[in-house]
Amino acid sequence: MNDITDPYTVEVGVPPVDVYRRLRTDAGLSGKSAEAAAVALPHTWYGVVLRHEGEPIGMGRIIGDGGTAFQIVDICVHPDHQGAGLGKRIMAALTAELERRAPATAYVSLVADGPARFLYEKFGFADTATHGSVGMYRLMKGPDAERGHQ
Repeated sequence: MNDITDPYTVEVGVPPVDVYRRLRTDAGLSGKSAEAAAVALPHTWYGVVLRHEGEPIGMGRIIGDGGTAFQIVDICVHPDHQGAGLGKRIMAALTAELERRAPATAYVSLVADGPARFLYEKFGFADTATHGSVGMYRLMKGPDAERGHQ
């Protein structure tokens, strides 16, 4: 619930493709092509958009198969609004939905960049290496990658 004087709201959904792309790059995340975003966004299991006085300034999404595996992605807040606990609001909304709808045996993962790990630890996430796992990734190489869109 938002305080009546609180200029920030968290709304369920995903932003339009152009807003999604802008939010990512404004927050320092890698750029995504419009084509890739247009395919990805409708496949969001659950997403939220953070707004400041109606303008989108942050977001977060959960993707996955809906039963066994989920991944939290696209957590970002515009730099002008960082440091005010807004990432925590996004994560709270996402984890509340996971607790409400995801099966108890589901595996939920995310990739923590830099100090964001401390935020994610507050929501029960731990370094996979402490559990005998190593997170791995592979970037696709193609026309988008060559233009700087990963």
